[in-house]
Amino acid sequence: MDDGSDAPKAELTATPGSSPSENADAREPNTEGTGTEDDSSVDEEDDGADSSVDEADSRADSSAQPDEETDESADDAPMPGVPDPESEESDVPEDVQKYARFTKMDGAQYDRVNEFLRDRTYVTAREWAIARLCSDFRTETGVEMTKIGENLPELVPFMTDTYSPQAVNQARSSFEEKVRKSGATFLYGAMCDFFTAEELDDVMYESTEVAKFLLEVEGVDLSVEDELEAEERISSVMREVREASQELREQEEE
Repeated sequence: MDDGSDAPKAELTATPGSSPSENADAREPNTEGTGTEDDSSVDEEDDGADSSVDEADSRADSSAQPDEETDESADDAPMPGVPDPESEESDVPEDVQKYARFTKMDGAQYDRVNEFLRDRTYVTAREWAIARLCSDFRTETGVEMTKIGENLPELVPFMTDTYSPQAVNQARSSFEEKVRKSGATFLYGAMCDFFTAEELDDVMYESTEVAKFLLEVEGVDLSVEDELEAEERISSVMREVREASQELREQEEE
């Protein structure tokens, strides 16, 4: 019969003593072992790639480090054409560094100093400062005009520019000329009987006060005794000048 012959055909491929499900599992390919081997090989490749990247980064860092050191050394190196501040300080002579004549004028502006002097004297701030420097930097061979001019801003706070030796000499000569003319003018006023004795004393007192103030600004410490003695000597000399000039005029009239 046909119904009995079909059933045994379905079991022909089955293994004796095993169920159909077990035979089906046996027929499936074993992919589990293959998958594990593939994953391990992929991990090894990834580890190798990571180590290669790390090595490349380390080589890049090591190659970049000398460049950074070079950049730092280049920053520390002096730029061409730019003066080195340390070398400039060392170039200043020792006597210039120790010079403290105008320390009371720190922060003063040239225009203010010049205005003060022009209201009370015939000299300018430039002539006053350079005259004092010529007196302080005088040697047996002459005045050190080159040193004064090159270090003028370090010596005098209100002077901002350096001077050539010729400019220093010009200011010095101008100061000397004005002092001589002022002296001649003053003596003429005292000798021509233009001032009375009391008026002449007042002129001398005012002149002495201005001169003392300038000396104090320069750092000269004058005691009261020295001031009184100087004033008395000047007044005495001027009285003698006035008396001598009066006698001279009387002789001419005779």
